[in-house]
Amino acid sequence: MNMSAVSTHKPTLWSPGDWNAFFGFGTNILVNMLTLTALLRYVLKLPDELVFGRILPATGLMLFLSTVYYAWLAYQLAKKSGRNDVCVLPSGISVPHMFIVVFVIMLPIAAKTGDPIKGWEAGLTWVFVQSFVLTAGGFIAPIIRRITPRGALLGALAGVSIAFISLRPALDMFMTPVIGIVCFAILIASWFGGVRYWKGIPAGLVAIAVGSLIAWGSTALGFNLGGMSIANLGQAFSSFGFAFPLPAFGHVFSGFEFLGVILVTAIPFGIYDLVEAMDNVESAEAGGDAFPTTRVLTADGVVSLIGCLMGNPFINAVYIGHPGWKAIGGRIGYSAATGVVVLLMSWFGVLALLMALIPVVAILPILLYIGMLIGAQAFQETPKSHAPAVILALVPQVAAWGKLQIDNSLGAAGTSAAAVGLDKLGQVGVVYHGLEVLGSGAILVSLILAAITAFVIDREFVKAAGFALAGAVLTFFGFMHSEAIGIAKTPMVAISYVVVAFVLYACARSVVSAPVRHAASEHPHGAGSLSPAE
Repeated sequence: MNMSAVSTHKPTLWSPGDWNAFFGFGTNILVNMLTLTALLRYVLKLPDELVFGRILPATGLMLFLSTVYYAWLAYQLAKKSGRNDVCVLPSGISVPHMFIVVFVIMLPIAAKTGDPIKGWEAGLTWVFVQSFVLTAGGFIAPIIRRITPRGALLGALAGVSIAFISLRPALDMFMTPVIGIVCFAILIASWFGGVRYWKGIPAGLVAIAVGSLIAWGSTALGFNLGGMSIANLGQAFSSFGFAFPLPAFGHVFSGFEFLGVILVTAIPFGIYDLVEAMDNVESAEAGGDAFPTTRVLTADGVVSLIGCLMGNPFINAVYIGHPGWKAIGGRIGYSAATGVVVLLMSWFGVLALLMALIPVVAILPILLYIGMLIGAQAFQETPKSHAPAVILALVPQVAAWGKLQIDNSLGAAGTSAAAVGLDKLGQVGVVYHGLEVLGSGAILVSLILAAITAFVIDREFVKAAGFALAGAVLTFFGFMHSEAIGIAKTPMVAISYVVVAFVLYACARSVVSAPVRHAASEHPHGAGSLSPAE
């Protein structure tokens, strides 16, 4: 094709296939918005005026900026290449990180302070820090990815998925099993079993519709399984009204009092987001659409920063799935159209009406499914020989979850572990101090322990020693095994890592010629895929 033809080419903004992509991608985004709304209202117990008046309008603005920007990138690529088959990179709220910021940052801080607003402010600060990691970290993410075993990266995430994403939804589902279990079966039949529902309706939408029918049917019969009521529906109608996002600078900086807790997760998960985004850009390029990596990675950080400064505590991310949307005919228009619809729904209170129509237990199976997928990914996308390292990565997260349950239970009784006495807790089998040390900074603890184990399995003892030294440094400054950043918070643990590093280095010198007895490359490298519900 000659250059003049390319320069004068005007890409088609809407193609027939964009309708398919719009309804599929739009339903995806809607389910995610309903899920985060349920988390804000029913888990964090934030007041509705804050949820619907500030947070959701800010979230809608962020999603609008993201989807329109990526549509613009696709338009520029189509114009430059002279093609009409360019498909937009899908983007939206990062689903795994939605749960992480709620259950690992916002909920513990809200419980500790007794103020859910403090939890929201900590979430804003978490996104603030992560946005800069996303923006500036593109230069170091390839290095982290190159030196860290995949089992360590995915294993740490799997631990979070089991302890802080999967358990609570599963417990709640079995408290209302007629809705929870039925909706869960509908989801896994499609997303795991490949079942296609009538007219290709997305499984998430089918599950929500069935759950809502059961809930409202039970209400009509007097059972009220899903807690639905005409009164709540009427109140939701009264929430219709224009709500424009307002600057939340003061709330963002108020959250800095929890910076020590925030940095422990914001930095590693920011790096994980970078790796995932790079892989998704590579996936799009393999499908024929080569987008500029730097612009994509930077856009996630900038858009997330704007969102958090306006009150949104959730990070933006490029989604996996570009080849799928392109295969069903998605081009440029579907992304921008989705952004416009989400903006209107969030600014005019439509989501409040949907929440009054849909029982929260019908959404919970989606959370459990996400947790299952993330956990399974750690085993599916790593060498089989690294399975012990993945299991080890789960343990610190379970310890963190166990400590949180104990603290919340004792707090509800008006006491604490210190007041009860660690010796008395130990007498009934509760090793509280062990949970505290192992579970503090659990994401980094998981990463370091799993990396050391994976390299030992591969008999790369020098690399294992290097990660042990990294663990010593992180521990010395309180990023690991401590509830707050500081100097020598747990000195004996830091010294232990140093000793481990010397032992591993000595092992390298003594067994350097020993044969490796496992298949270290049973699976390809690169970040694994997330779910269709993302």
